[in-house]
Amino acid sequence: MSAVHTRTPISVEQYLATSYRPDCDYVDGEVVERNLGTRDHGWLQAAITSYFFVRRKQWNITVLTETRMRTGATRFRIPDVCVILGDTEEQVLITPPFICIEVLSPEDRMSRVQKRVNEYLAIGVAYVWVLDPETKEAYTATAAEGLREIKNGVLKTGNPIIEVPLAELFA
Repeated sequence: MSAVHTRTPISVEQYLATSYRPDCDYVDGEVVERNLGTRDHGWLQAAITSYFFVRRKQWNITVLTETRMRTGATRFRIPDVCVILGDTEEQVLITPPFICIEVLSPEDRMSRVQKRVNEYLAIGVAYVWVLDPETKEAYTATAAEGLREIKNGVLKTGNPIIEVPLAELFA
């Protein structure tokens, strides 16, 4: 369940200097817990990460899990998976990833996820993918097209072209 970890506002510096277990988002001075994943959530997150990791050299990408990412002056989010073109030395991502991937937990509401998607797109993330391990549905979002369900069974990007068959993730 998502709940506010602390209502006492803290600074960005305090947030970045603090370790939370599990890690938390930071939204306008408040530390906000993320929905904890279930077995299905963790399994799908591992499947996605593995799919990209074994192709990292071929596609010249870096795949990261649960890495803090700045989405505004006073906002940091932690996507389940990020895909970066090339490599990065950033310990906290400031440069927008190419793809941010969110795996839904049973407690997630699409309205809440849509806010995260919008934040990612607003900072320049080219693609945001949302995967539901329970229903095996997948959605893709771009700034130009918004959020839409994937009906052809393939998550796909352009420039560069990256294709991920859903059957391999949901197997």
